Amino acid sequence: MQNLATKFENLTIQSDFIFKKVMSRKRICIHLLEELLQIKIADINYLEAEKSLEPEFVSRGIRLDIIVADDKNTHYNLEMQVKNTKNPDTKNYVLPKRTRYYQALMDIDLLQKNQEYDLLPPTYIIFICVFDFFAKGNYVYTFKKRCLEDLELELPDEATTMILNTKGTHGSISKDIKSFYDYVNNHVINSDFTRQIDDEISYLKLDSKVRREFMLLEARLLDERREAKAEGKAEGKAEGLAEGKEKEKTATAKRLLSMGLSVEDIAKATSLSVEQVEAIKAEQA
Repeated sequence: MQNLATKFENLTIQSDFIFKKVMSRKRICIHLLEELLQIKIADINYLEAEKSLEPEFVSRGIRLDIIVADDKNTHYNLEMQVKNTKNPDTKNYVLPKRTRYYQALMDIDLLQKNQEYDLLPPTYIIFICVFDFFAKGNYVYTFKKRCLEDLELELPDEATTMILNTKGTHGSISKDIKSFYDYVNNHVINSDFTRQIDDEISYLKLDSKVRREFMLLEARLLDERREAKAEGKAEGKAEGLAEGKEKEKTATAKRLLSMGLSVEDIAKATSLSVEQVEAIKAEQA
């Protein structure tokens, strides 16, 4: 518990837990969206922080950090990304396909049964990255669908993906967004906006309920990791035992073949199939 207490004290805005808590404050979330998109937002409605989206068909569910809808029914999903993760099997970066999947599940969740497609509201998937995924130095990378034959022709599906690069060096962003980047990167407080964020984090760390929530969450995650590890070991052990039994059967079949027993009798004695025994016999020939 002492380690968890220390970990809690050292949390920053880069932590999913703190990011969700800070963005759950309307004034902060609204100001971030207004400054980023250069729009005015009268109010926002939280559609359950860290909402789990589970489609009816069998697929991989996701947990979204912050989902809000503004007074014009535009929906926003805000995510903090601190690791540029690769799939260990394919060696491909997961971020691009992750944005695609988030968009798809948001749309499924937003479109009620039997509603028309044109009732889908405008959406923004916004990933705040502490790394430059595209290595171009932009502060912001904004993506919409365009026609390859005519790049001025945009598909009006009202779906936008924004990859924010807190390590960016050029582009057009407001002073408050730049100060937000500085705060995310180095805990630098150089604006009223980042002062509000830092004050909010200080208040959160003094709240015993928030502290207890974090510790319970971390304990639950630790239990899940331990269970997954134990299951992996059990599966590995079972596979090892099964492999050992197969090797033992094969060795027995070889001995019985050398003694001149028939393939059928050996199959019965070892529980191997006739085809397996014949394959072993062929190897020995």
